[in-house]
Amino acid sequence: MQTCIRIHPKDSVAVALQPLSEGTWISESNPGQSEAGKEPGFLLKEDIPAGHKFALTDIPAGSPVIKYGEPIGTACADIPQGAHVHTHNLKTALDGVLSYTYRPTHPSVAATEEAFFQGYRRSDGKAGVRNELWIIPTVGCVNDVAAAIARQAQDLVNGSIDAVVSFSHPYGCSQMGEDQENTRQILADLIHHPNAGGVLVLGLGCENSNIGELKKYIGDYDPERIRFLVAQECDDEIEEGVSILRSLAEYAGKAKREPISCSELVIGMKCGGSDGLSGITANPTVGGFSDLLISKGGTTILTEVPEMFGAETLLMNRCENEALFDQTVKLINDFKNYFTAHGQSIYENPSPGNKKGGISTLEDKSLGCTQKSGSAPVKGVLSYGEPVKNRGLNLLSAPGNDLVASTALAASGAQIVLFTTGRGTPFASPVPTVKISSNTPLYEKKKNWIDFNCGALLEGTSLSELSEQLFDYVLRVASGEQVKSEAAGFHDMAIFKQGVTL
Repeated sequence: MQTCIRIHPKDSVAVALQPLSEGTWISESNPGQSEAGKEPGFLLKEDIPAGHKFALTDIPAGSPVIKYGEPIGTACADIPQGAHVHTHNLKTALDGVLSYTYRPTHPSVAATEEAFFQGYRRSDGKAGVRNELWIIPTVGCVNDVAAAIARQAQDLVNGSIDAVVSFSHPYGCSQMGEDQENTRQILADLIHHPNAGGVLVLGLGCENSNIGELKKYIGDYDPERIRFLVAQECDDEIEEGVSILRSLAEYAGKAKREPISCSELVIGMKCGGSDGLSGITANPTVGGFSDLLISKGGTTILTEVPEMFGAETLLMNRCENEALFDQTVKLINDFKNYFTAHGQSIYENPSPGNKKGGISTLEDKSLGCTQKSGSAPVKGVLSYGEPVKNRGLNLLSAPGNDLVASTALAASGAQIVLFTTGRGTPFASPVPTVKISSNTPLYEKKKNWIDFNCGALLEGTSLSELSEQLFDYVLRVASGEQVKSEAAGFHDMAIFKQGVTL
C-alpha cells in the first residue's frame, strides 16, 4: 500500500497517506513505493502525521515550498530533507490585492452520453429533486411560529410529500442597504427553489422586509404553489398556517417523479473541515464528477471565494472569455477589499482544524479546494444571491463559512450540494447535502454523517472509477435517496451578514 504521495513532479514536499514514523525510508524518485536499499532515498527525520507534509529535498529559508506543482508559501527556516513541513517552518507568501493578466488555457470537456434522474417538473419549467413543503419567514420574529406550524403539519409527509420544513434566520428587519437587499434576494431565491413543491411565506407585518416588499423580489409566481400569511393580520397564525400548508400539500401531492435529463441538474460544490488529504482524494473526485456532469450538459457551482486566494489564477485562466476573466478578478478583489474594509487580514486562514489535518497556509488550502472545479472552462460568474444562468462550471461569490456558502449555493439554484470534509460535520442546508470524506477512518467512525467515502482512492480505486461512482450516487440522491443529514431531519440555512444592525 502506498504510504505517501508526491502530487506533482515539481513538488518539493510529499504528503503522508498514513502516519509515518521517524526513520521511515523514503525513495527520492518514487516516494511511498520502493523499499530501503533498492534506490537512492532518505530517512524521515521525525514522525509525520497522516495528511501532513515532509521535505523531499533540502529547502533553504526564503525559498518557495511547492505542492500541487505550485508554491504554497515560503520556508521561514532552513528545512532539511525528511523534515516535517508545517506552520512552524512555512508561511504564506500572499499579500494584498493583486493585479492579474488573462492567460487563457482554453480547457474543454468532451460531451458524453445523456443520463437521467427521476425528478419533479415544476409549473415554471424548473426541475426539482425533492417535493417538500417549505415555510420561509420574512423576519426572525416569526421563526418559532414557523417551527410550530411545521411541527403540527408533519402528518402531511406522505405520498409524494418528502418533508415539511421551516427555515429560521435572524434577519428581515433592522437592516440597511446591501445587507437588507441580500436578505430579500436570498429569501426570494429560496421561495422559487424547485425542490419545494409548496411554499408558505410567513411574515410578521411590521418588518422592513415585509411580504409586500418581498414580492418585488419574488416577481411572477404560481399562486397554487406559493402562499402568504401575515401573522399580525389573523387571529391564530399557527392554526391558519397549518390550514394553508394542508392546501399546499393537496397541490404538491399531485406531483410525481418523472425522467429528467441530468443536463438540468445544478450541483453546488463546497468543502469544510478539510485535512491534508482533501486535495488528494475528495476534492479531485468531486472535480471528476463535475467534469462528468458538465460533459452531459449539466451545471456545477464552486464557491467560498476566500479559499480561492492563492489558486485564483488557475480559475481565471480557465475563463471562457476575457469578460468572464474580468468578472473573476472582481470576484476575488471585492472579497479581499471586504476583508481589509473591516480591518481583517486577507490571508488569516486556514482554521485550527485544517492545520491539525495537515494544511499549513491559505495557498495550501486553496490549491486543494479548487480541485473540486475539475478541468472544465468557467462559463459563468455569479454575485451573491444571483441565480445561475449558464450551464457548465460557475463561480459564486460567497464566504467560506459552511452554512452561509451552502445556503448561497442553494439560492443560486443548486438542487444538491456536495460537501467534502476531512474532519466531518453533521450540518445540512436547504437542499440535500452530500457529505464526502477524504479518508476512510472518518467514514468508518461517522457513518451517521458521511454519505460517500473518497478514502477508497488510496485503497486501489482509480479517480475515474470513484468519480463515476459519485456521479451514480448523486443521480440516486436526485431520484429520492436520502442523504444522512436528511434522514436525521436536519435542514439549515444561513444568510451572509454584511452590514450594521439598527
